[in-house]
Amino acid sequence: MKKLGILIAALAITVFVGCKNEKKDMDEMDGMNDSILMDSSADQMKEAAKTLSVAMESKSGSSAQGEAYFSEENGTVTMDAKFFGLKPGTHAIHLHEKADCSAADGTSAGGHWNPTLQKHGKWGDTEGYHKGDIGNFEVDADGNGAISMQTDEWCIGCGDENKDITGKSVIVHEGQDDFVSQPSGDAGSRVACGGIIE
Repeated sequence: MKKLGILIAALAITVFVGCKNEKKDMDEMDGMNDSILMDSSADQMKEAAKTLSVAMESKSGSSAQGEAYFSEENGTVTMDAKFFGLKPGTHAIHLHEKADCSAADGTSAGGHWNPTLQKHGKWGDTEGYHKGDIGNFEVDADGNGAISMQTDEWCIGCGDENKDITGKSVIVHEGQDDFVSQPSGDAGSRVACGGIIE
């Protein structure tokens, strides 16, 4: 009878210790899960923090100015650009090859950014378009205009020469892009320029 009592006591102790160790293991797993969640949240916050602001300078004797904002989140780049001092009407806006706005007429920025060697066209055209072919926007009677777009075909500082917009420039033209004339849409002189620099 004594042996049976000792056996039951030993069994109870074993079960108690086993439960306690299982709870400890579960707590450690919870801690690991929290750590994984915190790490992935930090990665998402880092991704959301990719932003650039580009100040636009007047070119070709114009009084055009403004600012273009770029942000990247989850592989998509958003551009929001606002301008003032432009002539009322339709104006073209493109990304050009170099972040060099030193020339008085903006020609130091080079041609349209076209890393995939496509013909000029309207953004998304199945017959082809430059990665810098943003399009046209309207300017009101007070000389103010704005344009926004989103794309997964650009990135900010990723190093992919077919997607990376850093080292390029934003150019606003005097006229509208006809989306047909090669190689640049016959949009007229460059009236504002801003280099995209990280």
